[in-house]
Amino acid sequence: MKNLVPKINAEIESLQKNIQLQVEKGNKAAGTRARKSALELSKLLKEFRKVSVEEAKK
Repeated sequence: MKNLVPKINAEIESLQKNIQLQVEKGNKAAGTRARKSALELSKLLKEFRKVSVEEAKK
């Protein structure tokens, strides 16, 4: 889980940066990167949930 949290934080930062670029400047490529980050974040959060449930069972 220690490896997972920094990955999640990095993906959130990337998502926020790209969303801001898309909204404020209309950067279409940033929108594509934001959507990609959102998918990756979704995968990481599912993994986090799985690991968290396993830890709780111990």
